[in-house]
Amino acid sequence: MRGHVVQGLAANPALPPAYVARLVAFATGEDAEDGGWVDSALSDRADLSREQALALAAHSGVLAVGPVRRGLLRAEDIDPRALPDAALALLDEGLGLAHWPALLVTDPDPGRREKLASCPGLPPEAAALLAADRRLDVVTGLAAYGTPDPATAALLAAHPHAEVRLMTALNEAVPPALLSALLTGEGLPPAAECRVCEKDPELLWHSPYLRGGAACDGSHRSTVQETRRAALANPSTPAEDVARFADDPSMLLREPVAARAGLPPAVYAELARDPVPGVLWALAGNPGTDEAVIRELARVRDPEVLARLIRHPRLPLDLLAGPVGRARAGRDPLPRIAAATEAEVEELAASPDAGVRAHVARRRDLPPAVREALAADPDAKVVKAVAAHPGLGEDRLRAMAARHGVRVLAEVAASPDAPGALLEELVRHDPPVLGVLRAVARHPNATGPALLGCLGDVKARRHAAAHPALPTRELARLLDDPDWQVAEAAAAHPALPPAVMRQSMP
Repeated sequence: MRGHVVQGLAANPALPPAYVARLVAFATGEDAEDGGWVDSALSDRADLSREQALALAAHSGVLAVGPVRRGLLRAEDIDPRALPDAALALLDEGLGLAHWPALLVTDPDPGRREKLASCPGLPPEAAALLAADRRLDVVTGLAAYGTPDPATAALLAAHPHAEVRLMTALNEAVPPALLSALLTGEGLPPAAECRVCEKDPELLWHSPYLRGGAACDGSHRSTVQETRRAALANPSTPAEDVARFADDPSMLLREPVAARAGLPPAVYAELARDPVPGVLWALAGNPGTDEAVIRELARVRDPEVLARLIRHPRLPLDLLAGPVGRARAGRDPLPRIAAATEAEVEELAASPDAGVRAHVARRRDLPPAVREALAADPDAKVVKAVAAHPGLGEDRLRAMAARHGVRVLAEVAASPDAPGALLEELVRHDPPVLGVLRAVARHPNATGPALLGCLGDVKARRHAAAHPALPTRELARLLDDPDWQVAEAAAAHPALPPAVMRQSMP
């Protein structure tokens, strides 16, 4: 538990400079096994000295990124020979220097070469060396995550190992023509081996296990099939090539076709009649399908299809009054309703279907008259949906709480217009409403008394411990809380007394 307290202290913006120095020494010391609790939080501090930032970067390369972004360090301060992991972290973020890849491409650690392979913007010479690396995991890292130049991408697409081709098919930075070749096999020599049949002991792997169902009869069929699926799912693959697989016998290939935007309407119409649920799920979530396909899918009555249709940006609004409108939708406004015109919003808000009114009530930019009408709605679920809308005012919130009681109290407590006095009253509700406590603990208007009333629930206590209005006297007690998130939040609180900080230092 104390480790989380120390981590919170490391993030505390009010930590005195002497304590910052002490924590840096602790985090980077050879004998400090718990230093890993604090080094990341320390690297995010804006008050580090250059020497402290360098010490953290030497301890863990990724810790150089934050100080460089904030200007505490410059890339020129990092020696890639002395701090190769820091140099790799900066290259990965696009913050490195142009000559570093040439120095790191021959690093004896294959893990570092694999990391380098995934860095953006590698010079062609370095990329070509990585493409020829004896470690297959280095090559596949370049193929899947790198930004290879066209010449290197061509080498990867035609690589003799099928696994490299599969990883290349996943990469959106690969030229479209090469992705088409990987999809169809046209213009590429046959692969020589795959993970199932490989014999070369030089082809080493960090994780030498096979994916389920992998098989090879000499044609490397499993990996070839996965490569096609990867290319079909890659948005950089030309749409006309993807469309050719709409009637493929394998549903594993039809599914990514169904998810691809930008195909001809006839392709989607054909896929809407597919007997496989997974294909229909992908199609229902495809923002490129038109109204005719959406209406066809709405007749399927599959819960997952409906749950995807309800968030479709082209959803016909009349479908909200049927099974689609009752599908699982989440808390955020539906994309189609978020894009609705003012006339459409007014029509939806007047719908006889309470579910439709609740959907429109989730918008947070309603015209005042619509907002007020929904706040006075007789159905509690509509009132719950609109309660967090700004502009309702204290009187309206109190009326909503009085009319619907516990069904809407948590949402009323989350309203940006709820004043501190109302939050105090809601916290005192008997019996306590957990949703109220958790909303109040996060509310910027919460007062000290309101926050004290939230401490009985652990989830609310995590937020209350970080709230600026929490009485200072509570912070020291919360450092010993059995929940580590509470203890860490209390330790990071800028009002924590310096004497308590001193007592909690390692």
